[in-house]
Amino acid sequence: MDRPIIPALMTLRRLRRMLRHSVWLLATSIAWAQPSPPDNMDARVQPCAACHGESGRVAADEDYFPSIAGKPAGYLYEQMINFRHGRRQHDIMQAMFAVLSEGYLNEIAVYYAAQTPKLHSPTRLSEPDAGEIEMLIRHGDATRNLPACTACHGDDLIGAKPTIPGLLGLRSEYLAAQLGAWREGTRRAAAPDCMHTVAIRLSPAEIDRVSRWLASQPYPRNAKPLPQLPAPLPLPCGASR
Repeated sequence: MDRPIIPALMTLRRLRRMLRHSVWLLATSIAWAQPSPPDNMDARVQPCAACHGESGRVAADEDYFPSIAGKPAGYLYEQMINFRHGRRQHDIMQAMFAVLSEGYLNEIAVYYAAQTPKLHSPTRLSEPDAGEIEMLIRHGDATRNLPACTACHGDDLIGAKPTIPGLLGLRSEYLAAQLGAWREGTRRAAAPDCMHTVAIRLSPAEIDRVSRWLASQPYPRNAKPLPQLPAPLPLPCGASR
């Protein structure tokens, strides 16, 4: 039986945490809308820390909020724009970004891109045919016109400037939830949405296994997104700018 893409139930502890974050983020998003925001970025991004951790580095036990430290600034900016325009669904995120200028969003993106990712211990992977999933990640499947993850996210899977995120250092639950959302169309990007194209060519079981394999990989020390990919993207991808 396939493992679920998104767990049906969350623990009471996690629900309480999400409620606390939502209340705090709503209050701080109102504060952000005031004419005189704090005069330094460390103070300005405190609302983000409720979910994404100080300097964009989430706690090791956080499943569904991603670390954003060190992600390419162009990618972070695009995601804020995607929330603003409803291509990504989260009431609190949409409310916050609706009141901020594009210049301010770009400042936030640049700030987090300059932060150093936190190196969590990778999760243990116990799967006898993990090599099969690694082949899919590194080589794709030509019979389904399915490109390799490395073709877009780089050989080390740490992303590339300006807009491609790294896939390492994230929990499998988060990765599976995002791929599942792309597959179902509840997460979108500016057209043409290449990740939706990729996700619909993966089965739910493959999404689960790919996510667990990625979460099991160590984050290369001192790694940074590539300045650019060495080859053109295998699929046309839109951009929010």
